[in-house]
Amino acid sequence: MPRIEADVKLDFKDVLIRPKRSTLRSRSDVELVRTISKFRNSGQSYSGIPVIAANMDTVGTFEMAKALSKHGCFTTIHKHYSVEAWEDFGRNNPDVLQHVAVSAGSLKGDFDKLTSILTSLPQLKFICLDVANGYSEAFVETVREVRKKFPKHTIMVSLKFDLFLSVLFYTFS
Repeated sequence: MPRIEADVKLDFKDVLIRPKRSTLRSRSDVELVRTISKFRNSGQSYSGIPVIAANMDTVGTFEMAKALSKHGCFTTIHKHYSVEAWEDFGRNNPDVLQHVAVSAGSLKGDFDKLTSILTSLPQLKFICLDVANGYSEAFVETVREVRKKFPKHTIMVSLKFDLFLSVLFYTFS
């Protein structure tokens, strides 16, 4: 029988970012670029503005990636582009590839397509696993399989996380 959790849950509308004192004189003095010198599992580094366009069909597009990469921002590309479209994009926009992640689901066909894309474009270093239910065994197995096949790639996940999933993902990714 499912367990009903009655405690309070917060959503984006419930969170307020409070400003604090600053020595900056102007918003233009703010340095947005952040460098992550080493991701835990992949050993990769990343430098850019930590704003990520979602991998939704109408948001995570090649056009969006081209536009955002000019400003150092990141795009998780939606998973519906063909391998050929990826190859064409990579050939014509090699400088953008450092600011994108390839998205894949947890189906066998998704893994095969991900493998083809990453084989065709070895400059790609980021993978976004996109699933509706992070609690499913299929998702956990997908993370294991992707980590095993691509140990030098950084894996991110596109789903609503809680503490349990964070620990699980940290352990197996």
